[in-house]
Amino acid sequence: MPFRKPRLFLADKGYDGDAVRQSLLLAGISPVIPPKSNRREPIPCDFRAYKDRNRIERMFNKVKQFR
Repeated sequence: MPFRKPRLFLADKGYDGDAVRQSLLLAGISPVIPPKSNRREPIPCDFRAYKDRNRIERMFNKVKQFR
């Protein structure tokens, strides 16, 4: 089964850097990263897609609790 290329990169504010965003865009991946509060020009973020990151993180937390 061949792997498909990801369409979105869901990450937290720690990955809000121009270099990270640029490399993702060059690879054809849309970054879904909320902007840091100290960013001069806030970059828009798809917060609907960002909600999925939280769901995934909670699922991994539960898996870790019940291992």
